[in-house]
Amino acid sequence: MANGAQSGFMRPINAGLAQAGNIFELFIDVFRKIFVRPFQWREFIEQSWFIASVSILPTALVAIPFGAVVSLQTGSLIKQLGAESFTGAVSVLATVQQAAPVVTALLIAGAAGSAVAADLGSRTIREEIDAMQVLGIDPIQRLVVPRVLGMVLVAVLLNGLVSVVGIAGGYFFNVWLQGGTPGAYLASFSALAQLPDLYVGELKAAIFGLLAGVIACYKGLHPGGGPKGVGEAVNQSVVITFLVLFFVNLVLTLVYLQVVPAKGA
Repeated sequence: MANGAQSGFMRPINAGLAQAGNIFELFIDVFRKIFVRPFQWREFIEQSWFIASVSILPTALVAIPFGAVVSLQTGSLIKQLGAESFTGAVSVLATVQQAAPVVTALLIAGAAGSAVAADLGSRTIREEIDAMQVLGIDPIQRLVVPRVLGMVLVAVLLNGLVSVVGIAGGYFFNVWLQGGTPGAYLASFSALAQLPDLYVGELKAAIFGLLAGVIACYKGLHPGGGPKGVGEAVNQSVVITFLVLFFVNLVLTLVYLQVVPAKGA
């Protein structure tokens, strides 16, 4: 009885580790086949446009309240500490380093990643992927690589959009609702912020887009049986991506804070 219970406990852990290994194997395969010719430029452009079209509006709409919440929270706390002149710098750092990449990744995974997983899943259950392999066409190089690179490109571009919209929203709410000074808000940018903060934000967005693309493609290529399996694969791709993104964001933030010293330190 004890051995049976232990076996039942270890079974989902082993399945999770096997799935993690398979996703990492697909990641390596995608990286190798980026350099295989001919590169599918048309598929890459079409997928990038599709990913941008389903992600740009939700991302912009989410960035406004997100920037406002960051500004209101930091502004209230800093006002209690008597350091109102640094409100702009703190809001910008929080938005550029953390909020913008995370919001971008969540929207990319939720909107674009689910669409990619559903598309590849439907192709898989219709046996189109098997037909491509029979014809000697590599589905990884033909379908997966353009989609993954498209998600990376759109994630980097949307991260810039979220940063601008979030900072503008934070400026508006701080100046109009909290009685902040526009000049102090803008002048404090250079007090604590530095260029590596922008670089790490873009790097995070690129890595998050890469992870979201690989996970979505993996779940799309390995759905369960029938349409129900495709729906479950889409849900699993979004959940797995969210969990991985928060963990990777923690690791990247810790590494960045150790490697790049704070300005003035």
